[in-house]
Amino acid sequence: MELFKVFLLWGMIIISILIIAAIIRSAIGPSMTDRVIAVNMIGTMTIALIAMLAIYMAEDYLVDVCLIYAMISFLAVVILTKVYTGIYLQKKKMKAGPEAIADNLAIQPDLRTYVHTEERSMPSETSSDSETEEMS
Repeated sequence: MELFKVFLLWGMIIISILIIAAIIRSAIGPSMTDRVIAVNMIGTMTIALIAMLAIYMAEDYLVDVCLIYAMISFLAVVILTKVYTGIYLQKKKMKAGPEAIADNLAIQPDLRTYVHTEERSMPSETSSDSETEEMS
């Protein structure tokens, strides 16, 4: 049992070092996407650290803390992603929502060509059915 506790202690030390590295990455990340991913990594590693601490200390209440922290971490990443999407759309002067697709295509003509080329490259079901009938 003593070897298992030593293993857990070293695992917690390594995860702590990785959390510090992720904090540095979230502070100096060149883009907002890097920062959001670093915050998600910090949350995930903290959940693992609390779970390992619960096993190390043999305390059951820490598992409940771990589950609550997982929910809060998930909500934080969702909110950060929503804020980042809003900032991105504001920079591009685009609107959000499904009804704004036509307006966004009118503002950004390069998106219109991308959408049309993607539609042409996707095979339709009717063409594949007719091709299989011709082959047989």
